[in-house]
Amino acid sequence: MRFAFSSEQEMFRSAVRRFLTDRSTTREVRRLMQTEAGWEREGWQALNSELGLCAVRIPEAYGGQGFGFGEHCIVHEEMGRALLCAPYFATTVLAAGAILTGGAEAQRQALLPGIAAGDTVATLASVEDDGRWEAEATRLTATRVGSGWRLDGHKSFVLDGHTADLIVVLARAPGSQGDDGLSLFTVRGDAPGLSRRALSTLDPTRKLARLQFDGVSASLLGDEGAGAAAFDRTMIEAAVCLANEMVGGAARLREDALAYAMLRVQFGRPIASFQSMKHKQADMLLEVELAKSAAYFAAAALDEGDADIAATASLAKACASDTYLQTAIHAIQIHGGIGFTWDNDTHLWFKRAKSAEILLGDAHLHRERMMRHWAA
Repeated sequence: MRFAFSSEQEMFRSAVRRFLTDRSTTREVRRLMQTEAGWEREGWQALNSELGLCAVRIPEAYGGQGFGFGEHCIVHEEMGRALLCAPYFATTVLAAGAILTGGAEAQRQALLPGIAAGDTVATLASVEDDGRWEAEATRLTATRVGSGWRLDGHKSFVLDGHTADLIVVLARAPGSQGDDGLSLFTVRGDAPGLSRRALSTLDPTRKLARLQFDGVSASLLGDEGAGAAAFDRTMIEAAVCLANEMVGGAARLREDALAYAMLRVQFGRPIASFQSMKHKQADMLLEVELAKSAAYFAAAALDEGDADIAATASLAKACASDTYLQTAIHAIQIHGGIGFTWDNDTHLWFKRAKSAEILLGDAHLHRERMMRHWAA
């Protein structure tokens, strides 16, 4: 493994950061988070027409650029810094990951080029009302009807589920062979019998939805009964990408808090000069850098095909969850009274930190997964 980014990767990072600095200002974030969709097609198309970011991790055979998770996670880190309001995580990580992992070759050829081009916004619907991210918690049922399938039930907390053009659904087919009858299916966002409702959440910069399936026609993705294995692999990849996004947000919070401390004057001197503030800034820097190391290592482990990637991904997610939220708390404290106000931007990252903490499972769940992995 390489433990430093190459010059090409750093140039790529600079290009992505410049683009997001222009496109995802805090004014733009505030505007988009107040809309029902949470994003706009114009900005989404620019994301892909100018930089082709949706194609980064998709193989060239399916219209993508064929880069690894190292480059893909650079994009997520920069998007976390900029707090980008777009269905990028849902489309390129959850949906594309499930299709790449669980889909047949013909299905990859049919579905992935649209995602790579930015023409198709997609997501993965797996969690239900209990909020559990394990495959075995699935209750939505799939029933064979002739040569097709029918879905009945609901999914909750679906990222960008109310606006997605394509939805990959994890469902249970009673009597089916394989991993407890779990299979993946694809459903069009405008399919008859599908109702979608945006949820009211703490973090308006990342929209979630509840989907109701009433006899919705669906297409089987990959092999029947192989859904659990494909879902678990997708969750591992998603945990790594989310960890990198979170360390990007934590780094932005730390830098902004330091900049404010150097400007804020109290007792005739900048508060950054006080010993207690220096200790706090040093602790924040240490925590962020440690979380970065875990996230970068996990991305490299994915590219290397490391056998312990499940534990490594959980380690990165748990570390990033704790660091992001704690850094957000420190940042609010450093800003003082103004840090609690709506006009100050710190709360935007704080809310993203809180929502990302439980997305894909909280730190306790991932530490439990690590222990189970090493005990096996």
